[in-house]
Amino acid sequence: MATSRKVPSILEALFPILFLIVLLVVNIFVFGTDGLLGSNQMVLVISSGVAGLVAVLRLKIKWEELQDGIVNSISSAMSSILILLLIGALAGTWLLSGIVPAMIYYGLQILNPTIFLIAACIVSAIVSIATGSSWTTVATVGVALLGIGKALGFGEGLIAGAVLSGAYFGDKMSPLSDTTNLAPAMAGTDLFTHIRHMTKTTVPSILITIVIFGVIGFTSRAEGSVDQVKDISAVIVEQFNISGWLFIVPVLVILMIVKKVPAVPALLAGALLGGLFAIIFQPGVIKTIANEEGASFLYMAFKAVMQALYGEISITTTNDVVNELLVTGGMAGMLYTIWLIICAMIFGGIMEESGMLRVLAEAIIEKVHSIGSLIASTAATCVFFNVTTSDQYLAILVPGRMYADIYKKRGLKGENLSRTLEDSATVTSVLIPWNTCGATQASVLGVATLTYAPYCFFNIISPFMTILFGYLKLGINYYSKEEMEEIKKELAV
Repeated sequence: MATSRKVPSILEALFPILFLIVLLVVNIFVFGTDGLLGSNQMVLVISSGVAGLVAVLRLKIKWEELQDGIVNSISSAMSSILILLLIGALAGTWLLSGIVPAMIYYGLQILNPTIFLIAACIVSAIVSIATGSSWTTVATVGVALLGIGKALGFGEGLIAGAVLSGAYFGDKMSPLSDTTNLAPAMAGTDLFTHIRHMTKTTVPSILITIVIFGVIGFTSRAEGSVDQVKDISAVIVEQFNISGWLFIVPVLVILMIVKKVPAVPALLAGALLGGLFAIIFQPGVIKTIANEEGASFLYMAFKAVMQALYGEISITTTNDVVNELLVTGGMAGMLYTIWLIICAMIFGGIMEESGMLRVLAEAIIEKVHSIGSLIASTAATCVFFNVTTSDQYLAILVPGRMYADIYKKRGLKGENLSRTLEDSATVTSVLIPWNTCGATQASVLGVATLTYAPYCFFNIISPFMTILFGYLKLGINYYSKEEMEEIKKELAV
């Protein structure tokens, strides 16, 4: 006789989450920022085992069903994994070709410590709006800005916070962004209504962020000196053939994404073009990386470009700061992050397939009474899903489906829900070390999540801003009486 699955109780649903949280706390205490090297992954695997035991022994769910949930969960992350691999390859060839060194070089000529943090935030925002991708922005312009900021003497956590604040502002507001399209689809509104409605909370959040970075820039004394900046610039020019023509590649990549070329082929094209430009502009660097005396240049070019695409390359100079900048891991450098994403998707797949996540979220809904508490609960649910499923898409999808009818019943238009989803799910994902976004950005920038998170002012302010607007009933769009009559009929069917 086949067993039927049970609906999990609150305690049953909460147990794997609490186990995960406790084990992560212990893990962070023991391993610190080295958790990405394997211990975080094992925490997620062990927690998945605990969730699986609860599902099989208590909820009477067959392992085959849980396995299907795991496969579906991992499948949903495959596009992110492909993008991550290509970002690693792109970073490698853009270093080899001198594109990233050129960005750093020219940036050092025009930026000074007073305005650097504001400029880093604004530049990242503009590029992210143009591309619709915070990941692409961070992997290209963000890496260059990190190098410039370190040369000027700023801490890497502060620089990364400025870059990520701008990048996630642009990601939220760009019509090309996948999350910006996903949120209104889940909430039942259209894209441009959603974007216009987001400006009410997003613009104040980014303005406050810029003011904070401005105050830090004007009051802090960065350790980098003018002489140090000159030394770094001189070393870069000594190692690379710096030319404005190198910017053809990033401009082409940005144009491809603006023209709605999918991210995977656009990034692949950017990586391969970077390899081609390395052969054209950096023959000396090619010979250094290939390290094959007596071999033909064609042989060395093939070896160096392939190594930049798949593995680690480093260029040694007489300047220690420059040496830190001129290192990249290629595709192989992303494997720890991909390992973490897969393990996170295993845990999220079991929790979702077993119904445990839904039970926990529905328990929150029962406590909702006012508009402010509804928006606050939505934001909290999104953050909760970011923490537990380790995926910003699930943090938009599941709460979006859960809350859509509740917002309608309260007379609130869909753009109120879609804005809350973006203000909380999209931006907080990068603050969580084991979330796909947090792990990815930490890997791409080479800065631990917990190091940059306190300085991601836009990402921290955004959920509080949307909650504040909810309680003050500011910027809320309501259905008319006629529309509510139609909605009541719709919900009654």
